[in-house]
Amino acid sequence: MPDDEWIVPLPADVTEPFEVFVNGVLQEPGADYTALGGALRFSEPLAREGRLGLLRWASMFFGVAGTYRKNDSVDVVYEAGGKRVVASALPIIPPSGPERSPSS
Repeated sequence: MPDDEWIVPLPADVTEPFEVFVNGVLQEPGADYTALGGALRFSEPLAREGRLGLLRWASMFFGVAGTYRKNDSVDVVYEAGGKRVVASALPIIPPSGPERSPSS
C-alpha cells in the first residue's frame, strides 16, 4: 500500500455495487479511488476539519468570522436489506508516517 493514500473505511454491510461521493460529487472507481480490503483508498488529499475551539465557535456564533478550513465529506450509497442506504461523513484516515497536511 502506498504511503500517500487517504483511507476511508467502509461500513461492514457495504457490498458492491456502490457509489462514492466526495463533497457531493460522484467519484469514478479506478480513476478517483480504489476499493480494497473493506476501505476506499484515495491518492488525492482529503481533509476533515477538526473540532472547533471555543474562540472560533464563539466568533462564528456572533457572526464575527466563519471557518474556511477544508472539510471533505465522503459518502457511500449502497443497497442493504433491499433498501438504498447512504453512509455519510465517513472517517478519513490520512497517510501514515509523520503528520501531513492536505496541502503538502
